[in-house]
Amino acid sequence: MKYYLVSGEASGDLHGANLIKTLKTVDNNADFRFFGGDLMQAEGGTLVKHYADMAFMGFLEVALNLKTILKNISFCKADILAYQPDVLILIDFPGFNLKIASFAKKQGIKVCYYISPKVWAWNQKRVLKIKRDVDKMFCILPFEVDFYRKWGMQVEYVGNPLLDSIENFTQNPNFKTDNNLGNKKIIALLPGSRKQEIAYILPVMLSAVDSFTDYQFVIAGAPSFSPDFYLPYTAGKNIPIIFNQTYNLLQNAHAAIVTSGTATLETALLNIPQVVLYKGSKISIAIARLLVDIKFISLVNLIMDKGIVKELLQEDCTTEMLKTQLNFILAGEKRTKMLLDYKDLANVMGKAGASEKVAKLVYGWLQTAV
Repeated sequence: MKYYLVSGEASGDLHGANLIKTLKTVDNNADFRFFGGDLMQAEGGTLVKHYADMAFMGFLEVALNLKTILKNISFCKADILAYQPDVLILIDFPGFNLKIASFAKKQGIKVCYYISPKVWAWNQKRVLKIKRDVDKMFCILPFEVDFYRKWGMQVEYVGNPLLDSIENFTQNPNFKTDNNLGNKKIIALLPGSRKQEIAYILPVMLSAVDSFTDYQFVIAGAPSFSPDFYLPYTAGKNIPIIFNQTYNLLQNAHAAIVTSGTATLETALLNIPQVVLYKGSKISIAIARLLVDIKFISLVNLIMDKGIVKELLQEDCTTEMLKTQLNFILAGEKRTKMLLDYKDLANVMGKAGASEKVAKLVYGWLQTAV
């Protein structure tokens, strides 16, 4: 079978890579072409466009880069038509992928969506377009199943693919030596994978460094950037940058400061206390607050429907607030409580196997649909 996958950010690249890996075990003749990243490319197939050229954060940033986004959409459509896949598998990235889904459906191409768009957060009527354009929806958050059911749409809950990635992770016992780190306890900094979010959030993360001299701060570098990209932020500070070892870094960390996104859930599942940050342009945040109707932004809190991790958003994303919250999770009752809540989260999330389940469902469906 010919599979065309579209992922537009680092987390989607990770999930896409795991899915490709598993599809190869159920389909000996699998051929892959995709928008994605280094991890997907490492599994084989043809990388058409890297997500580093596609990810724009916030309403204002999207508007400013609209010409590039539209060009990418047109290019993707043409490439799909030229490839003529047996199935199109879209991974999250809704602003882009819902347009591709609509196009593919009109062309008679089968469409699967892996990792549902966050339609439950805003503009819920988008479900009607999903119902029209998507043949198979695979959800990774338990509450999404009931949400879609209310709209008369049947979906598959497959568990969360992060559990697959974490299960596959093997800690490198020489991590600290390999990366020339000292003996201080580590505070991991996960500033995100997009230029815009790093520009807004990493300076806030680094502003707390001088107040915690007993700890070693280490940045988890995004694989799409070189070390030079981070130099303007780290100038004058002894802040190592580690690439392609985020899980290993977290596993060796005492605490973490994390940009809101998939990484918050990864950090929790690896049992590392964290403070969650999010900051963007004033215009983008103002628009988001008008449109988005959710109590929390971090996946940890959304899944458990309570404030397990502290979220410092926009005007609260300051040096003083960060230092206060970081002190809370380095030792004491709040750290202990967070670790206990993580155990409840792990029970809710269940076991690994999402990638395998999706691969079998997609391949089985294609076999019967031929």
